[in-house]
Formats: sequence, structure tokens, C-alpha cells
Amino acid sequence: MITRRTALTAAAAVTASPLLGVIPAHAAPPPKAGTQAPSFFRYKVGDYEITAIGDGFVQRPLDGFVRNVDVADVRKTLTAQGLPDTHIRVPYTTLVINTGSKLILMDTGNGEFAPAATTGVWMNNFTAAGFKPEMGDTVILSHFHGDHINGLRKKDGVATFANAEVMVPDAEWNFWMDDARMNAAPDAMKGAFQGVRRALGPIAKDVKRFAWEKEIAPGITTVRADGHTPGHTAFVIASGKETMMFVADITNTPILFARHPEWQVMFDMDPAQAITTRKRILDMTSADRIRCAFYHGPFPSVGQTSKDGAGYRLDLLPLQDAT
Repeated sequence: MITRRTALTAAAAVTASPLLGVIPAHAAPPPKAGTQAPSFFRYKVGDYEITAIGDGFVQRPLDGFVRNVDVADVRKTLTAQGLPDTHIRVPYTTLVINTGSKLILMDTGNGEFAPAATTGVWMNNFTAAGFKPEMGDTVILSHFHGDHINGLRKKDGVATFANAEVMVPDAEWNFWMDDARMNAAPDAMKGAFQGVRRALGPIAKDVKRFAWEKEIAPGITTVRADGHTPGHTAFVIASGKETMMFVADITNTPILFARHPEWQVMFDMDPAQAITTRKRILDMTSADRIRCAFYHGPFPSVGQTSKDGAGYRLDLLPLQDAT
């Protein structure tokens, strides 16, 4: 009869067996990769194929990130979502729209000007998704912050997308390309002005400028979204009976600023207007059930917003819904 004592004795004998303690050489664990797989994700809007292209992320300290609330409130919001309360992770995600006749890029990532070792992977992900820079027909910019425009041009000055027309918000161009405004800007902003000129100056005569509330390409309509910057623009993307919106930086990270639309992120140039814009667009996407893509949302950064108390919730698109 097997008793508890005999069972434990047998188990101990098996454990002590020298043969079982030897791991064959071929069974040794493989070396750790140390890198992520390429970050791209495809989904459909009508007949259009959309590809989200990741450009990595940065981790920012919480102090000063939200201007108008105590950092303890920020930590509480992160903890409630099961996230670390020591920092905020801010990803970068652009869109590539294949209309069937044209390849349209929405923003360009950090390019060769990556602000951290965890960014600057956009081109690797772009090519892994099956694209080449020369395939780009159009580049549409939401605004002129460096993480959206630096991918336009390499450090040596060579254009990344040699065959693409570049389209920009008229109000954004008027602000950043104004020499008097650049000369009067505080020292902390002069680098941003110079970065705009580095990326866009060489093609200034060829850049196409657009107004708000206009269709600028088949199925792509501009939406006023100022506050983050003077000409910040969102875009409705429509094909057939389906519609989505690329909302760019209306929230910075929706983890904080969709849930608390009245919070002010450190990067908004006109915080009061940014709050008005944020609420207006999130009200619209929630009420009309318009799928939306955020530039700084958790990858792949596309999903459905819903009204949730005084704020909004973003439910990310399930990965199995890629087609």
C-alpha cells in the first residue's frame, strides 16, 4: 500500500537521481533577444488598409508632466489602471494609409533624431511592414513638433521620402515659419523653430498647405484641433461606409488625458484651447462611435472612445480585428 511516507521517499529518490539533474547541451536555453518584434499592425477602414507603425516610446517622470494637478492624483490614476506610478510611458505611433492607388503617411516619427534609446525604430518597423521610403506618395503632417516631423529628413539633410508630396496645416506653417516669432521666442523654444526649418525649409516652395474642414485627399478630411499647437489638426478617414479619426496629440497619452480631459499636459501651447478641443473631439468620437487613433496611445493605439463619468475611456481595437 502506498502511504504518504512512501510517496515522499520515492519523490526524494527521483529528485536525487544524477541522471535527471543533467541538462543536455542541446537543451540549454537560447540567448535572450533583448529586442521586441517589429511594431506594426494592420486594420481596415472600408477599402482602405491602415498600418500603424510604432516608433518606440519614452518614459517620462511624473513631476511637472501634468501642469494643473498634484502628482499624487496622477499616481492614483495610473494605479487604478494597473500601471506603474513612478513614470509615464509615452509611445509614438504613425499611420500609413493604402487607399489602393496611393500610399499616404500620417506623420513621420522621430527619424534619426530619437530622444531616447527606446525610440528611433520607425524605419525598421516601416520596412518590416513591407514598405520602402520611395513608395510614399504623400506625407500629411498633423503639426510641427519634432516627434512628428523629424522623420522627413535624415541628419545629413537628405529627404527620406524623395517621391512624396508634403502637406501641412496652414495655421501651423504660419506660426512656425514666421521669422519674427522665432526671433522673439524664448530660448527653450528656439530649437523647435530651428527643427521645423531643418525639416521643411529645403522644400518650402513645394509644400502644400491646407485649411481646416477640407478634404485634402480622397476620403481624408481635416478637423480643427488647435491648442496643442496653433495649427494642430486631426483627420477623418473615410472609405465606403466606414469612418475613423486620426486625433494625433489631442490628449498626449489618453491614459491620463482622456480620463481627465481637463488636465493640462506640459506640451500644450494653449492649455485652455487644448482642453476645449479635447472635449469636443472626444465627445464626437464617443457619441458617433467613430474609431480613433492616438499618436501617443498604447500600441497599436487605435480603438473606441466612450464617455465614462467626467472623462472618457479608450478601448483598444482587439488584435484579431486586423482585417
